[in-house]
Amino acid sequence: MPFGEKLGEGKTKAIYAHPSDLDLAIMFFKDDITAGDGAKHDVLKGKGILDWETTKNVFELLKKNGMASHYVEAPEPGYLIVKKMKMIPLECVSRRLATGSLIKRLPFQEGQRFDPLVFELFLKDDARHDPFINNDHAVSLNVAKEEELQEIKKTALRVFEIIEKAFAKQTISLVDLKIEFGRDAQGKLLIGDDITNNSWRIWPGGKKENMLDKQLYRDGVAGMDAVLKGFEKATEISRKFVE
Repeated sequence: MPFGEKLGEGKTKAIYAHPSDLDLAIMFFKDDITAGDGAKHDVLKGKGILDWETTKNVFELLKKNGMASHYVEAPEPGYLIVKKMKMIPLECVSRRLATGSLIKRLPFQEGQRFDPLVFELFLKDDARHDPFINNDHAVSLNVAKEEELQEIKKTALRVFEIIEKAFAKQTISLVDLKIEFGRDAQGKLLIGDDITNNSWRIWPGGKKENMLDKQLYRDGVAGMDAVLKGFEKATEISRKFVE
């Protein structure tokens, strides 16, 4: 598809200007996979298309459930048309089960269930390894206003519940989920970025040893073929979200 100048590029995506609408942009998914704030980096052929399709399916699910996002359409494999936004440099993490960095930081047991969900904020800052912050930090850093942070939390928890329900229909536990937000030209908060197998932990049958997500790559316990198969399976699962 035609697209304009490159507006930005991250570790796994590139953003281009829309050729005919100044309010829109085009998101392109790369085959790169990274961990440890980019310290670990590989190219996983085919991952970009899988991330594209998973994101499309998840945003279609959210749209069906009345959640406002930057997603407009997916005109062809690898590309999304999205509303142009100014991203808020926060990673918004909702947790149903304790694992990963949480049990390293706090005295929770592996697999401990949270009801209600635990919600956390992390500042997007690779140099500082995306530190955990609270609302006061975010406000003092001029990252977001208090009322925006309240809306972000409410929306993030609702997004988790929608996706969790979709996974549960396939006997898969959504362990945790990272999403991001931005502001459109009118200042409205919208769910942004992508939501892919990089964004969550999923345990089929509720068992950690069955994980399909990017943690396989982070841990380095599986070969790249197994990592790709996990992404392929996650995309296959996401197709049922929109059937």
